[in-house]
Amino acid sequence: MKLFFTLALLSNLLFAHKIELEILGSGGPEIDGRASTSYLLWVDNKAKLIVDMGSGSMLRFEQENAKLETLEAVVLTHLHIDHSVDLPAFVKAGYFSKRRAILDIIAPFGNEAFPSIEEFLTGLFGEHGIYRYMSDVLSPQSDSFEIIPVEIDSPTIITRKYPSFTLQLINTHHGIVPALALAILVDGKKVVISGDTNDKEQHLELLAKDADLFIAHHAVPQQSNRFAKNLHMTPSIIAHIAQKSHVKKVILTHRMRRTFTKEKESLRVIRKVYRGAVIFAEDRMRIGL
Repeated sequence: MKLFFTLALLSNLLFAHKIELEILGSGGPEIDGRASTSYLLWVDNKAKLIVDMGSGSMLRFEQENAKLETLEAVVLTHLHIDHSVDLPAFVKAGYFSKRRAILDIIAPFGNEAFPSIEEFLTGLFGEHGIYRYMSDVLSPQSDSFEIIPVEIDSPTIITRKYPSFTLQLINTHHGIVPALALAILVDGKKVVISGDTNDKEQHLELLAKDADLFIAHHAVPQQSNRFAKNLHMTPSIIAHIAQKSHVKKVILTHRMRRTFTKEKESLRVIRKVYRGAVIFAEDRMRIGL
């Protein structure tokens, strides 16, 4: 019996993967010296998933020597500029890469105020789009690789499996903006990314249970006006989600000028409820799992 457990332990060590989540961009829509929101999943030193493509994210991607060829999917938590504007730059760069495999672009449903992901991509690259000269990327006849719009419109968790990871996705409340949050399941680990939301519908609690890492957007301080609270979580909401869901570690990101000077206060608010590790994000910060 002892030999059996020894062999099982050796097997786990031999076949365990190196998993890291990198904060490519820790800022918001301001000019503040940070890249806007973006995250990168590394598996065995290969870039596998990018979540959000805010301004500066492509530069950060390049600085890390990440490769477009190894990506398995892209998630845009919503279509605000500071979460999606670098997408065309990534797609254009693909023309000069060796990538030929299709690439899913996952995003929320559309409404009167915001396009669906299919409408968004068509508006960029369609026959009458802004970058119409690259319309081939919407077809299998692409000179580089085809991008596939994948729309998420569900109040319950949607699961999508990829070779290196599994995604759990659910729509969230972000004012009038269609948005989503996600959990990344990889090699027995769980990373949850809140996206921009005030968690009005408490969907994050469905995703975050026993998460190893909770990437929470800290875009507003505790004392905020009603408009801000309709869009974003306050520190106390982040704390209650983390405590109730037994999250092991919280990373506070989407840092903005209105929160910079109040981060000590935010941490005090969080510490009243949640006793786990809390870290303020920086660009190019990698967290091992």
